[in-house]
Amino acid sequence: MIVTGERPGIHDKVGALTGDRPLKLDLGCGERKHAADYVGIDAVDGPAVDVVGDVVDVLRALGDERAVAVYSSHLFEHIADLTALVDELERVLAVGGRLHVIVPHFSNAYYYSDPTHRRPFGLYTFSYFAEDSLFRRRVPTYGRRPRLRLETASLGFRSAIEFRVRWRMKAAVGRLVNASVWLQEFYEENLAAVLPCYELEFTLRKVR
Repeated sequence: MIVTGERPGIHDKVGALTGDRPLKLDLGCGERKHAADYVGIDAVDGPAVDVVGDVVDVLRALGDERAVAVYSSHLFEHIADLTALVDELERVLAVGGRLHVIVPHFSNAYYYSDPTHRRPFGLYTFSYFAEDSLFRRRVPTYGRRPRLRLETASLGFRSAIEFRVRWRMKAAVGRLVNASVWLQEFYEENLAAVLPCYELEFTLRKVR
């Protein structure tokens, strides 16, 4: 499928939606893109934004298996319909394509300060949408036939940049917790309420 024009509500500033060349996408890029060769997509225009529009609408405007890589940092928590977003990502990613997602952890107190946030995330959130051989705990996919495979997951411990001592202390905790999957699962089940985590970072790959 080749898209030849813009859709209502989408402004393609660089012609990224036309043709069939492989793309790297930065969803919700904000003021800075992940890398220069990524197409920045955001609902709010700015210097780093190449395509202005709702990210799910923009993905729907792309042809099947058009993207070879997708990056997103602190966007998924703003999306009302996470299933619809994952469905479109499964479709637009080429087989072997990589999805790299950073989201807030459910124990992050700052998450609840932002009125635009829709949902926090835990270690197992993407396991409901993907093949998962990482974690010992099994969760259902509710009849879904996953087209993504979960490859890595890590817990990010940090404070606001203003609190530099806390930042360094939490970074040390993060190195310990992420030393093994067993420690990650133990932390989230037993310690998250005592020592909150800031964010989660996942990588997934399209397998079918």
